[in-house]
Amino acid sequence: MQGTRFSLAIFAAVAALTLAGCGEEKKPEPAVAAAPPPPPPLVVKLGHVGPLTGGIAHLGKDNENGARLAVDEANAKGLTLGGKKVKLELVTEDDQADPKVGTTVAQKLVDAKVVGVIGHLNSGVSIPASAIYNQAAIPMISGSSTNPQLTEQGFKNVFRVVGRDDQQGPAIASYLASEVKPKTVAVIDDATAYGEGLANEVEKTLKAAGIKVLPREKGTDKTTDFMAILTKLKGKKPNAVFYGGMDATGGPLLKQARELGIKAVFAFGDGACTDKMKELAGDAAEGLLCSQAGLPVQAANKKFLDAYKAKFNVEPILYAPFTYDAANLIIAAMKKADSPDPAKYLPELAKISYEGASGKIEFDDKGDRKDAEMTIFTMKGGKIEPIAIIKSGKTIKFEDFLKTAEAAAPAAPAPEAPKAAAEPVKAAEPAKK
Repeated sequence: MQGTRFSLAIFAAVAALTLAGCGEEKKPEPAVAAAPPPPPPLVVKLGHVGPLTGGIAHLGKDNENGARLAVDEANAKGLTLGGKKVKLELVTEDDQADPKVGTTVAQKLVDAKVVGVIGHLNSGVSIPASAIYNQAAIPMISGSSTNPQLTEQGFKNVFRVVGRDDQQGPAIASYLASEVKPKTVAVIDDATAYGEGLANEVEKTLKAAGIKVLPREKGTDKTTDFMAILTKLKGKKPNAVFYGGMDATGGPLLKQARELGIKAVFAFGDGACTDKMKELAGDAAEGLLCSQAGLPVQAANKKFLDAYKAKFNVEPILYAPFTYDAANLIIAAMKKADSPDPAKYLPELAKISYEGASGKIEFDDKGDRKDAEMTIFTMKGGKIEPIAIIKSGKTIKFEDFLKTAEAAAPAAPAPEAPKAAAEPVKAAEPAKK
């Protein structure tokens, strides 16, 4: 009995504790629903194409850097289109400066759903690739292709932010005629759309000026041994030689010419208008003349030059200001249209007026840059230096051009004066009639 009473007492105590615990039980608080995460930004792809391998990969990378800087700056500032936050993505492809590869990667970019393309570098690649972008109705802006045929095809989606060879060729030829005053000129080209097209314009202008032009000589964009051509030319004693091609082949040409004792003035187009000519031709590069279908890198605005150097830790070479502007033109057109849809922003791009790193940009009906400048350079102390700007048919010394540009630039805003202590707010006066 005693054991039973003890067991009943324990049971009663446990029951009491259990009831007491139940009495203190709190109702669970309703769960607060977590705020839904913000929707991910809309990814908008821009394409860039240029030679990233091979002899002119340095120029292709320079172009890519310009486009990348513009995209990264736009993303850092934040971009909203059609009420949606947008993140730009630069999709880059290597066309190897080869037309066949160029058309292949052009289709690859179309399949990747890019909404615009910055490129290609070479005219010979840009021209066939442009047909693919035109069929897909994707805007394309080249920062370096100068052959007139690119914008003579009637494509409404194709633009360029540099001048044309039928502007550049006459510019360098006229400078040769007026400053060097040669009696006989030899013309060589690399058999590409760019090199041959530019050489044709130079020859045409020289002949019109009454200068004798020797029969055309040709290499290829891979030629590095010009001894046979140069030996033939040496006997004809030209006073000047013009080469239509890139620096990768122009450098060896110039070096071998000096080794043969040819003392003629050598002139080149923009493809060989780089400091790399010193690396490839050595001391033979000193004194060469060359042209660029646009303002020189040194004349690009300070904001771009500083940002480029800070990001890539190198100076821009040649076309980077133009590919930077090309990317920014597409971005600006999308903003105006409030849409990344090519069909919607293309009309805005065609009529845009934009102040870029390379100056004011507007397009004509063909997609060419209006009133594009031409620059004449020389190699001095191992560096390509601008010596003259040609605009609207007039030649002006580069230092005078800079002075004019500086005088026309808007003055920096004056610093604000310290604000006085706030005065008591007065009652508004009745509006006067």
